Amino acid sequence: MNISLNNRPESFEQDVLTISEILKLKNFTFRMMVVKINGQLIKKDRYQTAEVTDGDDVQIIHMISGG
Repeated sequence: MNISLNNRPESFEQDVLTISEILKLKNFTFRMMVVKINGQLIKKDRYQTAEVTDGDDVQIIHMISGG
């Protein structure tokens, strides 16, 4: 499967992956993040079920807090 991940092309052997699987494969361990698939916000409780398929545009944005 070929997707756009944070505006960069990415290829995976699987035909379908969940957000949780992508986070694990890419070693993304951020505590605070925003995830979108094709512009649609994915809430944290849906990371295990939200599927990414060929051609999808995925944005995983690491949120940083500070003062």
